[in-house]
Amino acid sequence: MKCSLGCLLLVAITALSFVHLQKRTRVVFFGDSITQGGIGPKGYIAKLDSMIKQQGLGSNYELVGAGISGNKVYDLYLRMETDVLERNPDIVVIYVGVNDVWHKATSGTGTDLDKFEKFYRAIIKKLTDRKIKVIVCTPAVIGERYDNSNQQDGDLNRYSSSIRGIAKELSLTVCDLRKDFMAYLQTNNATNAEKGILTLDRVHPNDAGSLFLANEMWQAIKSTQ
Repeated sequence: MKCSLGCLLLVAITALSFVHLQKRTRVVFFGDSITQGGIGPKGYIAKLDSMIKQQGLGSNYELVGAGISGNKVYDLYLRMETDVLERNPDIVVIYVGVNDVWHKATSGTGTDLDKFEKFYRAIIKKLTDRKIKVIVCTPAVIGERYDNSNQQDGDLNRYSSSIRGIAKELSLTVCDLRKDFMAYLQTNNATNAEKGILTLDRVHPNDAGSLFLANEMWQAIKSTQ
């Protein structure tokens, strides 16, 4: 009897030790206002957190938002140390590019593709040098018309193609939001509306868009494990 109780105690201590030592995977979402809003009650990071907990995996992941409104790729590069590296992430999701394209038309302060690529590669190098897994996201939409009639569709396609090429070269996981958003809109935007399907204002996600983003991000995160 004493032996049985001792064995049970040993098993319990071992199990508790394993739980205590088990490390949560810290995922930092690095981006602009879409990611800044992602930590709000209806944001994509909050929805993803709820989704993970519903699957019984809440103790396995820690999600951290590191988005700042208006940011472009060089802004991300300049704040990497304090906003990302000091948090010691296991995975970083890079979601940038909309402002680099959008601000060309709105304020003339966008980022030319060659400079975008240089900063993007520099961000990735800093992360991979620290053995951090990287997920890259293509910029989704600036306008929800599905027939390439939105003003910035050409640039979004080019920048997305560049990100896919970098990811292929460096063997990184791609969350191809551009492709997946457009595929969804072709099926679900019967009137070819410029907003209101997945976005509030042509760019920032509505509730359905945040859920769509959460699902896309989750698939990408799972594929890195």
